Parts: sequence; C-alpha cells; structure tokens
Amino acid sequence: MTETINLEALRAASVTHEPYPYLIVPHFVRQGAMEQIEADYPDVKVPGSLPLPSLHFGPKFGQFIEEIRGPEMTAIIADKFNIDLSDRPTTVTVRGQCRAEDGQIHTDSKSKLVTVLIYMNGQWEQPGGRLRLLRTPHSLDDSFAEVPPDQGTLLAFRNQSNAWHGHESFNGPRRAIQLNWVLNQSVVRRELLRHSLSAFIKKLF
Repeated sequence: MTETINLEALRAASVTHEPYPYLIVPHFVRQGAMEQIEADYPDVKVPGSLPLPSLHFGPKFGQFIEEIRGPEMTAIIADKFNIDLSDRPTTVTVRGQCRAEDGQIHTDSKSKLVTVLIYMNGQWEQPGGRLRLLRTPHSLDDSFAEVPPDQGTLLAFRNQSNAWHGHESFNGPRRAIQLNWVLNQSVVRRELLRHSLSAFIKKLF
C-alpha cells in the first residue's frame, strides 16, 4: 500500500467520457500524510508552473512525488483512459501562487497524453480559482464540471483537442501539482527548459 496516496480510491473512481474523458477523486492524498507533505512542499513565491528539478522540498513531498509517478499509479491511469503509458516518460510542475490573469481557457500541449492535477489548499472558499472543464473555448460559463482546488483532490483527464479548461480570476496562494505522461524524452527536455526559463524571468521581475 502506498503511504501518501489512495490508489484504492483512484481505482474505484468512474471515468466520465463525454465531452472528453476525465475523473475526479476527492481525498486522494492520504490524510495521515497530508500535514508532512504540506510542511515539505516547495516554497514557491512566484506565479506560474515551476519544474520539479528546479525546486527544493522535504522528504515527505519527495515520497509523494515518487508514488504518483510510480508504476502502480501509471497502470491505473492507463487502464482508466485506455492508453498505453508503459514506456511514456513523465513531467511534474508545481504551483504555489496564482495571478489574476491565470486560468485563461486553454487545452494542454499535444505532446501531453494525460494530465493529472492534485491540489493542496485546505478547503477552498474562494469563488475564483476553481477549475472548470468546458464544452467550448468560448466561455467559462459553458462548463460541465467544476473542481475546487481542495486539499488532496485529484483531477485527471485525457488530453485531446477539445479538452478545454480554465478558471475564474484569483490572485494569491494556490497550490497545485501537475503530472503529465508525455510522448517522449525530448518533450521532457523541452518542458524543463521552457518552465525553467519562465521561472527565471519571473524571479527577475
């Protein structure tokens, strides 16, 4: 049994297939591990997605990352979304701060096969910052699901051309870990370079 994540809950979760495949698992992070993971969370003071290799974090957060990237979770996600991930590498980025302009409607890069978001924010009371899964790219009001970034909540979806998502404006602390299975190692290198450059520029300004 994994110490930090509830794979049993993930395995039991149902996938909704229309308009694109997704699933939501509240309390995916085990409550007994939550306090230490939060204490060991990277101290992210700038907005945007920061690549994991650029961050400093404690051992429990590191164990959590190892478990979400592990073979058992990969196998469950592959089964849920009917995709072979056995030879696909992963990328992980971490967020700690949100800007008012973040959350614009978008789809993820075509090089990303499956996206997993795990939130670490206590009980989210704010109206903004709640991720919406959308039918079209035209309006945040055209949503079919909304995911508050509550502590330990997991959202996973198969990336495809209509996998639109975004959230209403929020400015302030908002913790999120994004895990992606990607096409190949060249994507890993490109994403690391892109996010590292972006993080460097944000730190300067």
